[in-house]
Amino acid sequence: MEPCVPPSPDRIAPLAIRHHTATTALGAGLAAQREALAARRSGLRRNDFGDGMLAEQRLDTWIGRVAGLEDAPLPAALAEWECRNNRLAWLALQQDGLLEAVADAARRHGDSRVAIILGTSTSSIGATEEAYARLVDGAFPPDLARPRVHTPHSLGGFVRAATGLRGPCVTVATACSSSAKVFAQAARLIRAARVDAALVGGVDTLCGSVLFGFNALGLVSSQRCRPFDAGRDGLSLGEAGGFALLERGDDAALQLCGWGESSDAHHMSAPHPQGLGARLCMADALARGGIEPARVGYLNLHGTATPANDAIEAAAVASLFPDTLHASSTKGWTGHTLGAAGIVESVFALIALQHGLLPGTLGSSDPEPANGPQIRFDNAGANIDYAMNNSFGFGGNNASLLFGRAD
Repeated sequence: MEPCVPPSPDRIAPLAIRHHTATTALGAGLAAQREALAARRSGLRRNDFGDGMLAEQRLDTWIGRVAGLEDAPLPAALAEWECRNNRLAWLALQQDGLLEAVADAARRHGDSRVAIILGTSTSSIGATEEAYARLVDGAFPPDLARPRVHTPHSLGGFVRAATGLRGPCVTVATACSSSAKVFAQAARLIRAARVDAALVGGVDTLCGSVLFGFNALGLVSSQRCRPFDAGRDGLSLGEAGGFALLERGDDAALQLCGWGESSDAHHMSAPHPQGLGARLCMADALARGGIEPARVGYLNLHGTATPANDAIEAAAVASLFPDTLHASSTKGWTGHTLGAAGIVESVFALIALQHGLLPGTLGSSDPEPANGPQIRFDNAGANIDYAMNNSFGFGGNNASLLFGRAD
């Protein structure tokens, strides 16, 4: 039976992207991301995560770890939210004038008219792991007996407390597409006039559940990841945080022009073998933006370096885009940052739009023969009008975002 394909959506008015930022293993803020991308300097390093663990207990892999989190506790006023994930959220919030931009939006619209919509896959589960490891007579130790930290909504609750915003506060947890889907959900709220602006983004940090869980699935490589390389054998995990401020209006230099979402529900961890969900969400993003595929200058691929994901994504891209497209995976720089991948790689797409820096695919040297000509390993420079980002999650939770530059 042929799958039922829904009709293409109508074109939408773009939304303004007032501010954006990202913090990854490359450093804190936009300048650190841009400089590392341009210099082709990876943030990956040999796995050294896990306080108190012996070297032989750690997975033999490479990770994208954000430096300094261990020595950066939350301010006293936010101490009840203390955990690694919220520390990274706080670090990312402080970059590139984002907090000031959020405060300005709250003044202009009212703090109840600015939504918070964030993506994460594990939230602060690292703190929960520690709490169980340190049980005292069957109970969490006093310093970790803070129930609000041990929930999937810990990130959203923390950012609400940190910013003072009082609009809708939502956590999206669709695995690796989480912080891409937040853009679509924010756009729907703004279009429905429920809010006038939205702080979107995502944060995920390394923890035992991530490292050993992905390894149990046979997805983690002992080498630096090599997306779209013929010899690729798995991913490198990372941690990151990032945010963007969306608002109604077409007067910003950078805009969200379209989005596409699909849920192919083919398998818990494997993509649809014909890339149905990937094609659907890319095509829907283009339709909402009202542009032809040839007008896209850069596409940041999901590109995890697992054999199945890369082959299927490359085929889906080749079926939709012309040879002129520059498409790449940037996970060789940051690792796969899971629930934060959507926001981080959207920021990379915005860097491509704003600065004409089109990243290649770091760490890969021997192209998979089935790659289409769209898959590029080398960096390039070009002035482009549109850029896209793909984020595909477990269970077929897929999202594609289309960004544009104002005329």
